[in-house]
Amino acid sequence: MAKVAFLGLGVMGFPMARHLAAKGHDVTVYNRTAAKAESFVAAHGGRTAATPAEAAKGQDLVFCCVGNDDDLRAVTIGPDGAFEAMAKGTVFVDHTTASADVARELDAAARERGFGFVDAPVSGGQAGAENGVLTVMCGGDPADFDKAEPVIQAYARACRLLGPSGAGQLAKMMNQICIAGLVQGLAEALHFGKRAGMDVEAVIEVISKGAAQSWQMENRYKTMNAGSFDFGFAVDWMRKDLGICLDEARRNGAKLPVTALVDQFYGDVQAMGGNRWDTSSLIARLEK
Repeated sequence: MAKVAFLGLGVMGFPMARHLAAKGHDVTVYNRTAAKAESFVAAHGGRTAATPAEAAKGQDLVFCCVGNDDDLRAVTIGPDGAFEAMAKGTVFVDHTTASADVARELDAAARERGFGFVDAPVSGGQAGAENGVLTVMCGGDPADFDKAEPVIQAYARACRLLGPSGAGQLAKMMNQICIAGLVQGLAEALHFGKRAGMDVEAVIEVISKGAAQSWQMENRYKTMNAGSFDFGFAVDWMRKDLGICLDEARRNGAKLPVTALVDQFYGDVQAMGGNRWDTSSLIARLEK
């Protein structure tokens, strides 16, 4: 079993750290709000740390899942950041959905200090984290990935190295581009069916067995039809992710017309007060 730290105990980080503890790993946790770390230890054992550096000291692997690029820099290269304390030959694994640029920046900073960095954003949402069935998309050095991958399996259904530093984040961008278009298509289909007087749920139960099938269709059609969105992956988070995609596309010359349009549609949902609604709430702007 490994000695590990986990930085960031949000809706994703908390259950991921729990799975590490359940597999018998020696877990130290850090959270900006200390009470969350204390509640984790009370429920699942391990130790708390007052700073990322304290959490990282003496660990084989340090895992992280925070909000954005700036949060990530704060817990790594900021004052009392984890990079101050990590030993040579260890590995930092970042599960944050962030930019490819910050992944490359932190990979370079880690290499200068003699340890590894793997950017490893995840897909599967809170339910995937709770159930330990996340998809993990990784970028980094193969030797560093090989050290981290057996431990990541505690909460992964799929985990693969997809290229050098930044490749994990680029793969997550592709993931979010796919989701954006699929959810909009599903929203329009359900809206159309309602206006046409169809039994929407009966239709979806049939067409979900054919070429139109998707995870969103299987898992969101009932709540979309009912207008229920108070759960799941928040619109605010999706807009953050799509912003990262569109910024990267401007850099690499990719054309993302549908993604840019759906991002604006999510802006409409925010204007309706749906900042914390699930991403499936795209249908709400059609139904209003």
